[in-house]
Amino acid sequence: MFSRITILELSLPSGAGGSTDTKQQLSIEVIVREKGLEIGNGKQVLARFPLLSEGSIQLSVDDTGEIDTSKRYDLKLLSDFLVKIKGKYPDKTDAIVLMEPDIEYRVLISVMDAVRATFVRQAGEEGEADVLQQVVLFPDISIGDAP
Repeated sequence: MFSRITILELSLPSGAGGSTDTKQQLSIEVIVREKGLEIGNGKQVLARFPLLSEGSIQLSVDDTGEIDTSKRYDLKLLSDFLVKIKGKYPDKTDAIVLMEPDIEYRVLISVMDAVRATFVRQAGEEGEADVLQQVVLFPDISIGDAP
């Protein structure tokens, strides 16, 4: 029997006070809701990605017989949107993942993986195959409760 343990380094969001920096900081918030994903900047929602329909995905069942609901979240669309943000702010490394109370733990892990890094297809030269390249997005993740 094999056992797999993964350790993730997380940071907790700090309070709003105490910052003497007057320059406006970009905030990236990925909000996981029962109805889908939202990306916000701390003030407004920038994008919403509803759950995928059950007919468009292959749902899997885990060892306990429960359906893996993390497959219903459009993590590919989330990653694509975050790649665009990373292109505009290449030095930004932190993001906040906010969860509604009844979201499964495996959904949190899947979303954090999508926020941390993704694979981007690079077109190959003439006569060469395309290459998948891993792109680090926002590896410094804080977690919290969704508003």
